Amino acid sequence: MPSHFPLCLLQMRSPIPGLGRVMVFLTAALASTSLAVPEGWGEEGVQYGQVGTDVTLLCTGAHAGAAVQWRRADAAALPEGSVIHQGTLVLPQASLATMGAYSCHGEDGGLLHAVSLRLGYLPGVPFVSCRASDYENFSCSWTSSVETFLPTRYITTYRKKSLTGEEKRRNKNGHMGPCLQDPSRPGTCTVHGSEFWSSYRLNITEVNPLGSSFRLLDVTMQAIIKPDPPEGLVVEPIPLAPRRLLVSWRYPSSWPKEPHFQLRFRLQYRPVIHRSWSVVETVNLSEVITDAFAGLEHVVQVSAKDFLDAGNWSEWSAEARATPARDLVTTASEETTTDTSLESLAEEPSQAPNPEPINRSEPLEKTAVLVSLGVFAFFVLAAVLIVTILIWLRVRKHGNDKTKPHSFLVAATHLKALPKAQIL
Repeated sequence: MPSHFPLCLLQMRSPIPGLGRVMVFLTAALASTSLAVPEGWGEEGVQYGQVGTDVTLLCTGAHAGAAVQWRRADAAALPEGSVIHQGTLVLPQASLATMGAYSCHGEDGGLLHAVSLRLGYLPGVPFVSCRASDYENFSCSWTSSVETFLPTRYITTYRKKSLTGEEKRRNKNGHMGPCLQDPSRPGTCTVHGSEFWSSYRLNITEVNPLGSSFRLLDVTMQAIIKPDPPEGLVVEPIPLAPRRLLVSWRYPSSWPKEPHFQLRFRLQYRPVIHRSWSVVETVNLSEVITDAFAGLEHVVQVSAKDFLDAGNWSEWSAEARATPARDLVTTASEETTTDTSLESLAEEPSQAPNPEPINRSEPLEKTAVLVSLGVFAFFVLAAVLIVTILIWLRVRKHGNDKTKPHSFLVAATHLKALPKAQIL
């Protein structure tokens, strides 16, 4: 670690207002005691500078007051605006184009000193996110917010916030330690042995030869829990059940098998030719899909979440596919239809260049169509019968009205023809 590292820590910028010097010195202490950082930033003879500032190169092999010459490798002249002052080379407002290999020479042309200049920027506040794939450990990952063009290292530490009375008596500063970095997974660190009901403060410090910057992040295990996807997803057809599929899976291997921390699951499925998903939630490790489409291949995925709804759903598992089994009646019917069709085609070849495919509807759909037609016919016949009855009643009433006056006239004529004495 360069000798100016503690000074760099004092210049760190925090995105949280009101942070005092205590956190700065705490970070410096952890960096010096808990983490072994290799010395130096690169090969010998490299000098680092900040883009946009004046950079001064020293000719360390020259005698005081001696005249020297500066040269730039692979270039006929020094950068525009360069000034040689008392043996040093000053590069004003250096840019990335100014980088390169420089050398100073004596009056006789002999080499006195050579230096490789690398330019870049101060670190920015890194972007940090944390996730727990189980309730015993959590990991944090980060990315730089500024492209510095310089070698960069990260100091990663944590402090437990919610302490019991005994822990506070044993350690007034709280439980602290390094967030362990794995060389095989750059940009990540892991806190082992964490507690599900505790809160932690993470300090991710980005350091380069020009300075450093850090991010403080408070995390609660319950909020960042996100299991890995379930494993071993298997989808199988159920014999003699053309609309059912049996789906089974296992807990992710990273989730400890403890009775107090269970998972619940979310199952999504659809026919391959469709785009919309159907979703079912369950606490079991298997589920029967009862509304699959007969004869169509289905794609199935499953995800997991803490049983008590803490944190977030896992990513979806890898896809598994299966086609529901066909029942014997449908299979026999289709085989008969196919044989008949083949015989017909053999006897009378189709003249059409691209005959239309045979449309085989589902038996249930055919039954539904027949029922619908029957109901419609029933209502039509009922309407016709009602209209016929009304017309018949109207005609009958009209006939009765015409009959009554005629009978009255006949009776009156008969009485008029009788003798008067007979009438009395």
